[in-house]
Amino acid sequence: MCSLCGMLGGQSHWTDNSSPSAAERGEAHARWRERQARVLLVNTVLQHYGLTLADWSGSSYVLSSRTGRTAIVDGLGELWAHAERLSGRRCDPLDERLLAWLELARR
Repeated sequence: MCSLCGMLGGQSHWTDNSSPSAAERGEAHARWRERQARVLLVNTVLQHYGLTLADWSGSSYVLSSRTGRTAIVDGLGELWAHAERLSGRRCDPLDERLLAWLELARR
């Protein structure tokens, strides 16, 4: 099966339904807004590793490095394995340098 066909039939991750909102009632725009908010939040962390995440057709993501390497990510559950591979380093959410960097970014 090609990757495009696999993308069309993917299963949702628990983060895709993170709140009992309009998205659960099937409102497409609300689902899109929630997905964009997740991408924005994840990109705040990924920026520390020189990576960015973009939504791809509302069903997958494209993870990119500064050097142009990319990976198709089906869901946020598999994101970190791809992030480590593309960045060439361990992506630890409790890394003291990351937490300090996030604290500075928040100000």
